[in-house]
Amino acid sequence: MSNTLQKNLDYKKFVIDSKLQYFKPHATKIEKTFSEEISSSLNRDLKFISPKFFYDKKGSDLFEKICSLPEYYPTRTEISILKKIQDELPSYIDKNFRLVELGSGTSVKTRLILDIFAKLEGTLEYFPIDISEILTESSEQLLQNYSRLHITGIIDTYEGGLEFLKTYDDKKNLILFLGSSFGNFFPNDGYEFLKKINFTMKPDDLFLIGLDLVKDRQILELAYDDSQGVTAEFNLNVLSRINDELDADFNLKNFTHHAIYNEEDQRIEMYLKSLVNQSVVISKSNLLLNLKKNELIHTEHSHKYRLPQINEILTSAGFEIKHTWLDDNKHFSLTLVSKN
Repeated sequence: MSNTLQKNLDYKKFVIDSKLQYFKPHATKIEKTFSEEISSSLNRDLKFISPKFFYDKKGSDLFEKICSLPEYYPTRTEISILKKIQDELPSYIDKNFRLVELGSGTSVKTRLILDIFAKLEGTLEYFPIDISEILTESSEQLLQNYSRLHITGIIDTYEGGLEFLKTYDDKKNLILFLGSSFGNFFPNDGYEFLKKINFTMKPDDLFLIGLDLVKDRQILELAYDDSQGVTAEFNLNVLSRINDELDADFNLKNFTHHAIYNEEDQRIEMYLKSLVNQSVVISKSNLLLNLKKNELIHTEHSHKYRLPQINEILTSAGFEIKHTWLDDNKHFSLTLVSKN
């Protein structure tokens, strides 16, 4: 069976109109993956939940609220860099490029790149990859603002979307991975993911990645434990999702949000802390979860980087660095690379 045929069998195609279509894995495939991963990650001594499961509809909405909080610097800082490169990025792309984005969310930052593409005279094509259904809403909003835009979306994991993209067509891609999402990977997993992106890319493709930089501890910890408690609600929401989708009985009042900066490993660590000794049943995962008081469930790492580390990891993954842009305070970076 060919890759393309297998790809079509694994995904259901939805055509909204002549300008918008999207592909989504069959529901049984999604549920099986979620159930199996939760069963595996919580059935061990050091329990964890993958951060990719944060982003159901409510989780995505909460993350958008986080992005506008005064303590949360990454979004506004990255936007300031994107505005700064409006005149520089066009020297690296032409009208034959398509825009691909990993983790598109509500596409606020995407518009700054689409504005650059809109000034080129080619077809304006956008290929968002996001695990959340919010992709369809944001796509419809983008089409209202860009008359020449055509969108083909993939509602799936980054890995699934990249595999889909690899055999899609021969068009040149500018692949975006904005925010500080790469920092969520463990170092070895992140390195393997970069190599997968490199393997997916064609010789003329480009990749633009956002990376958060090492800075003062207080700035970092406040960004992940805000005074309004939105980040705490966002963290706890993953338990609500497990309750709803996997028929579990987590009592959210028995947990609290816990975030610290690990200076040695250069990362924010986010956990759900059990406030009591408790047992939780996750029916669809066939799991009885026993938790002790103060036991932690890890939900996210957010690694921070120094510029020499960024250069090293990208070049070792097979990329050639074209340019790195920074904000005025050197809190955040955007690096453009090609396949070496």
